[in-house]
Amino acid sequence: MKAPKVVLFSALVSASCGLFAQAENDPVIMTINGNPVTKSEFEYIYNKNNSANSIDKKTLDEYVDLFVNFKLKVEEAKAQGIDTTAAFVKEYNGYRAQLAKPYLVDNTADEALVKEAYERMKEDVDVSHILVRVAPGATAADTLAAWNKIMEAEKRLAKEDFEKVARDLSEDPSVADNGGHIGWISAFNTIYPFETRAYNTPVGTVSAPVRTVVGYHIIKVHNRRPSQGEVLTAHIMLFTDRADEAKNATVKTRIDSLYARVQAGDDFGKLATEFSEDRGSAMRNGELPWFGTGRMVPEFEQAAFALKEKGDVSEPIRSQFGWHIIKLLDKRGVASFDDAKADIERKIKRDERGKAGQVAFVKGLKKEYDFRLEQPAVDEFVTLLDGKQLNDSSFRHAVAALDKPLFSFAGKQYTQADFAAYLKANMHSTKTIASEVIAEKLDAFETKELLAYEDTQLARKHADFRFLSQEYYDGILLFEVSNREVWEKASKDTTGLTAFFKAHRKDYAWDKPHYKGRVIYCKDEPTLKAAQSIVKRSETDSIDKYLRTRLNDSIQYVKIEKGLFVEGDNPVVDDKVFKSKEKYVPTEEYPYVFVSGKLLKKLPEDYTDVRGLVTADYQTYLEEEWVKHLREKYPVVIDEEVLATVKQN
Repeated sequence: MKAPKVVLFSALVSASCGLFAQAENDPVIMTINGNPVTKSEFEYIYNKNNSANSIDKKTLDEYVDLFVNFKLKVEEAKAQGIDTTAAFVKEYNGYRAQLAKPYLVDNTADEALVKEAYERMKEDVDVSHILVRVAPGATAADTLAAWNKIMEAEKRLAKEDFEKVARDLSEDPSVADNGGHIGWISAFNTIYPFETRAYNTPVGTVSAPVRTVVGYHIIKVHNRRPSQGEVLTAHIMLFTDRADEAKNATVKTRIDSLYARVQAGDDFGKLATEFSEDRGSAMRNGELPWFGTGRMVPEFEQAAFALKEKGDVSEPIRSQFGWHIIKLLDKRGVASFDDAKADIERKIKRDERGKAGQVAFVKGLKKEYDFRLEQPAVDEFVTLLDGKQLNDSSFRHAVAALDKPLFSFAGKQYTQADFAAYLKANMHSTKTIASEVIAEKLDAFETKELLAYEDTQLARKHADFRFLSQEYYDGILLFEVSNREVWEKASKDTTGLTAFFKAHRKDYAWDKPHYKGRVIYCKDEPTLKAAQSIVKRSETDSIDKYLRTRLNDSIQYVKIEKGLFVEGDNPVVDDKVFKSKEKYVPTEEYPYVFVSGKLLKKLPEDYTDVRGLVTADYQTYLEEEWVKHLREKYPVVIDEEVLATVKQN
């Protein structure tokens, strides 16, 4: 057998000066099959697997040996082409995509949004608004008409009362009831641009128009107050119709009667379950989820927060939905930042501000990579799209001829043809004005290409990403090749298992005798005789099958227990084989019992008697032989001088 191809790097200095491209501050610590391993990679894995919390800590020399074996197996996986299989590529790319996500967003922007939202949660704002709707996909003419209308409202507000202008011009359906007064709001109660404008408008003043996905708004801020926190309530509710006064009078009589019963001491939860017409909460004794400012209609919210002590009950109050009796179950203030943070992060991901981290990140990439946009090339798309849609054949035909430079960054140039191809694959847009459609699509295209490029730079820019993605890459390969060469092979190689067992049989000696065989339970004497005859005349491997197929039909006349038994495992074996003092008493269902097998006093008969132990030992044997082979197959060169500089936790 050849000696392993492991050589000290210090002995090959003169012969290897030009072999490795190594960073000045990150030298190559070893090469395996000609592939360099840097000191930083080795140091990362060594310290990660040899931390203070590790149960089985290794010395540096011990770990070098393990690391070399690990890398040799990875090399063998590559030699077998595992890294090129569709299954490997899919699994690795899935892991890598998850690892990359935190590196492709501006976390400082996200953190700022979380802190902003938390600060807003600590304060409520009382607002009114005027809304002029702009439908998704509105035409340019419709958008302009909406803008002119909101500007008319702004002009009138300089001289007229806000409520009057709201009633005249606002397109919010609730304006007829509330004159534009929404009431108290807090963070996440409204659309983010609306929320931001409301919180940034001083008390007693009116905001400039703000655009949201709904349309244009003008907001008036009436007041501010510290947050009321949240309340947990239960209610009894009866629906009514404001337009039907006769019905309302009847409902009012019923709610007053229920209130009188509550006052008399009747159980609130039972009354809610029986009489409340809000069936969702009635099933829970009237209990509603925790809520804070802006989550309920104003009348309900005001009455609920007016209750001071747990157990207090409101008089019947009327909302737009009907009559309510409210019981206070609990109160709590605004949670601490640490307690609220996870919930705030979840909410941010669900609304418009969820993209802020990526937007800020892309903005930073444009600056870092000297992003340059050729606006005249963009304007050509706008001109060609004017009056058309993206899927218009004439537009698609026209842009197919464009091929001027569009934008560039990091030495890469994208043309109008690249953008045209992107538009062809992404034609859906809710916008209708040509300039807005092109701006939306161009922004998406720029973002896609910048993030894709940055993804290719993550390993260069972030050592922790580089090490972790390499760890996943090698780990998947290690698992697959080890499964091929050791684990699966050991479990299926019956010839090898048999030979290994015979060579090491004495290693599996038992402390106690084992009975290898069957315990056979029979329903009656004829079944007993038939079963004994089958056992006597049949091959061992066929006994179970013959007993079941020949003696059992719709009734189970015979029952079998098969295995290796030591004294104490089975009362029948204890009595009939080990001759224990306690005699076995048959059951009424199976009064006839006998055993069939052999007593193995010290050694198992074959590997199946100790399958788990033999398989594990055979795997160890296969791995040791495999590693010997790999160390002969692939050269390993270690730089002892670099190894000596490894930092240990």
